[in-house]
Amino acid sequence: MTFADLGLSDETLRAVTESGYTEPTAIQAAAIAPILMNRDLIGIAQTGTGKTASFVLPMIDILAHGRSRARMPRSLILEPTRELAAQVAENFEKYGKYHRLSMALLIGGVSMGDQQAALEKGVDVLIATPGRLMDLFQRGKILLSGCSILVIDEADRMLDMGFIPDIEEICTKLPPTRQTLLFSATMPAPIKKLADRFLSNPKQVEVSRPASQNMQIEQALVETSSRDKKSTLRSLLRADDVRTAIIFSNRKTTVRDLANELRRDGFAASQIHGDMEQAERIRELDRFKAGEINILVASDVAARGLDIKGVSHVINYDVPWHPDDYVHRIGRTGRAGATGKAFTLATPDDAEAVAAIEKLSGHAIPRVGKPAPAAPEAPAAEGASEASAPAPRRDRSRKREDRPRQEERPRQEERAPREPAARREEPREAAPRREPEPRSAEPRRDQRRGRQPEPEQPDDGWNGPIPSFLEFGFGTTGVPRD
Repeated sequence: MTFADLGLSDETLRAVTESGYTEPTAIQAAAIAPILMNRDLIGIAQTGTGKTASFVLPMIDILAHGRSRARMPRSLILEPTRELAAQVAENFEKYGKYHRLSMALLIGGVSMGDQQAALEKGVDVLIATPGRLMDLFQRGKILLSGCSILVIDEADRMLDMGFIPDIEEICTKLPPTRQTLLFSATMPAPIKKLADRFLSNPKQVEVSRPASQNMQIEQALVETSSRDKKSTLRSLLRADDVRTAIIFSNRKTTVRDLANELRRDGFAASQIHGDMEQAERIRELDRFKAGEINILVASDVAARGLDIKGVSHVINYDVPWHPDDYVHRIGRTGRAGATGKAFTLATPDDAEAVAAIEKLSGHAIPRVGKPAPAAPEAPAAEGASEASAPAPRRDRSRKREDRPRQEERPRQEERAPREPAARREEPREAAPRREPEPRSAEPRRDQRRGRQPEPEQPDDGWNGPIPSFLEFGFGTTGVPRD
């Protein structure tokens, strides 16, 4: 089968031929004809098989008839990352160069003024990330009521990574009679149920089993420890067959650290991750494509849909958290029928993640190398292993210090064996001396007030005031008694 058998226009066929393609891939042969018939479609195919061209080519012919209006795009393509959106835009420019189609790219990290100016002129194809599209829509700079084609690329990740509310709101702004297309390398059952809400009687095109992997890619699981990860990575990169390599890590900080360390070790390495400005990310990708650098350390921002020719190796420095990401990562090599190698560095702590990947793919990944002897005892984190390293030296020092102490103890007892006992008995002998005679609390208060304590009087039965007549006795002459 050739592209001419799919019903494409002469102008599109001419652009395809000039690009060097003569026969369609499996997904292109199965998807282009239904799209030209305005059918909703779910396309499932492994990465690197030409999914982008399978919807770009028929869209060019469909949109060739008609004209655009200001701020009302005729079609909308949603992409999860800026890089993938820019790549789809390149495909439209390459295959649509013999059609008079206007296009706008709405992505974050670039000036919004130029994007608004392009929308004011009217566009036939709008390629956008959900965040920037919703931003411009809420500002009243764009209307989606005239959009007749909606494409959700990398649908599983678009729906699985928090874009569901944005996509639902976008769909409510589109005409209900639109044509909706979903393309992805993986389509888990829960995600498929959510995707079915946006499609009307879709035709499902599945050219390979969901989450299947390219058989042209030689895969291997390199067993190592957290402490030996970086040295293992350097050994892999120094192999003779490594021409260009993409190294994936789960964290942005690890991406920066690895790129800096590899440059210090003499490798021509650079980095790309989500914290970089869009201009910087495009510049580093262009350097990698041009051959100025041959090692690119990346986060998963580069794992989706990037079509970089000639990548010989993909190395997973970290085992991906999501099994689907493994399929997309290794798909950066072995593209368009070429061969490639994919290595994954795994520690004992990654056993669960590796098992999830093997369960999704349906086959075990061959193991290479042997685990380090200290791997079971070493902590997962490098910082923890370094902190625990000096522990044996402290134990040996304690043993050396304890020996003289044990030898000195009998000498100290021979010098003054009775002195500690005498000192201990002194408080016992002094205790009776320190104890005062029983005394009441009242004299203490009287002494503090400056009064002498009054002697206790015998109880005569009367404790009231003494009458004055009692001061005179018998035979007295009015002189008081002594």
